[in-house]
Amino acid sequence: MKIVECVPNVSEGRRPEVYAAITKAAADVPGVTVLDVDPGAETNRTVITFVGDPEAVLEGAWQLICAAVERIDMSGHQGAHARMGAVDVVPFVPVAEMTMEECAELARRLGERVGRELGVPVYLYEHAASSPQRRNLADVRAGEYEGLADKLADPAWRPDYGPAAFVPRSGATVIGARPFLVAYNVNLNTTDKRLAARIAADIREKGRKRLDAAGKPVRDADGAEIWDKGLLRGIKAVGWTIPEYGCAQVSINVTDLEATPLHLVFDTCVERATVHGLRVTGSELVGMVPRDVLLAAGRHYLARMGRSTGVPEATLIHIATRTLGLSEVKAFDPAERVIEYRLAAPAPLAALSLTAFADELSSDSPAPGGGSVAALAGALGAGLAAMVANLSHPKRGFEEHRPALEALALRGQELSARLLAAVDADTAAFDGYLAALRLPHSTAAETAARDAALLEATIGTIEVPMVTLEAAPEVVQLCLAAAGIGMSSSLSDAGTGAAMALAAASGAYQNVCINLPGLADADARAGLLARADAAWARTTELAAQAQAVTLGALRAAAG
Repeated sequence: MKIVECVPNVSEGRRPEVYAAITKAAADVPGVTVLDVDPGAETNRTVITFVGDPEAVLEGAWQLICAAVERIDMSGHQGAHARMGAVDVVPFVPVAEMTMEECAELARRLGERVGRELGVPVYLYEHAASSPQRRNLADVRAGEYEGLADKLADPAWRPDYGPAAFVPRSGATVIGARPFLVAYNVNLNTTDKRLAARIAADIREKGRKRLDAAGKPVRDADGAEIWDKGLLRGIKAVGWTIPEYGCAQVSINVTDLEATPLHLVFDTCVERATVHGLRVTGSELVGMVPRDVLLAAGRHYLARMGRSTGVPEATLIHIATRTLGLSEVKAFDPAERVIEYRLAAPAPLAALSLTAFADELSSDSPAPGGGSVAALAGALGAGLAAMVANLSHPKRGFEEHRPALEALALRGQELSARLLAAVDADTAAFDGYLAALRLPHSTAAETAARDAALLEATIGTIEVPMVTLEAAPEVVQLCLAAAGIGMSSSLSDAGTGAAMALAAASGAYQNVCINLPGLADADARAGLLARADAAWARTTELAAQAQAVTLGALRAAAG
């Protein structure tokens, strides 16, 4: 499924009824999911984030722009953030199965419509830019709203769409396509904007102007000002003061997360703040953030502590949130602010308590059943392998095994998460099969549709337990490895993990076999059964080895 994100910034952050109506215009478009609305009173600006399929997001952006142009009058606008229009910037961002060029085409289509139907001057930027000098948003927005009339009069800055005429009410809009950008503010123990600006100049890629002894800009042979590069690639930054927070901030756009991950930005700000006699007190994420950004930060800080990074995802997120101080100026809720968590399908079974799951399992409903229990058993086995590795990792005497233990724990967490997802997926697959059975089949067309739905649903009831079955051998291998290099006092945990993996494989194998007769294609049945047989055989072989290692040693010690 193609998913694109759109992050319009509108020049209104003080009137809730206005930015709420603007947001609703996009949210009312079928297929659009609004992920976040982040208003700022001092900046007088609201960042709105929504996602969906390309056509839905394109229409949502159009409706939002129409609502904003109708409600915002720029002629009296004041705010701390740079801006040039009622709808200041509208970036399209590829999220899933989207190329950057596809997003650029969305930007061009939207820009043409805004210019033609609303009469708003539109500039294209980043990957949709019509010329290199228009690629950088800061260059396009230079002069801001107050200098827009002069800019539009300059032939070099003729808009890409719409009239080359100053419209005082709406200003101009910048539309483009860009990679995922993290808007991030680092908080300082000062209210002095100048001190924040010094750190901003230290870290941003552009750096600062080189000055001579008299404080005048140094120029090259062509008369151009010379800039000394900053410390971090893909970083744009300024310093400002936010009275409502009682602090100055280094306001940052991270445009290249691969070159400069978020934790490096934070650590560098801490270092530069110390140099300038300041202290970083926390930080703030504006809008949404990809999960991997926080996971990477969590791993970074755990590694600095000398701890294993093969811990549950929730622990990594917690470590990142606490270390970065993301809740200092306003609450940070990962469930609401991490993109993948907002888009994740519900997992009603995995979210249950043990008691509630057991009660639901024992009811007269056919699902959850053996497939879900098998998946849970596999997840528990993988979790035990990770536990043994994490317990052993910091202990004295295990130094030489730490890299292997950490790799083992990481893989255990990955398999545990995959199998936990299969707990709900197995029940969903069975429910889908029941739903297909209930479809009408009175006519030839209805019968054909029902048969197709039944085939798809039957494949689901086979493929989901196959995930559990084919993961089981690796879970046993992890438990064997943990038994071999982990603490001897955790040998029984490794052995129990292997036994859980064998139980998972047994349950999943039976679920595959019971559903295979529903496939009419004999070749397909044979291929799937061969896969199942191979995974089952490998699991039983490894489980026997694990039992010999763990139970044999434990029995001998018991004596």
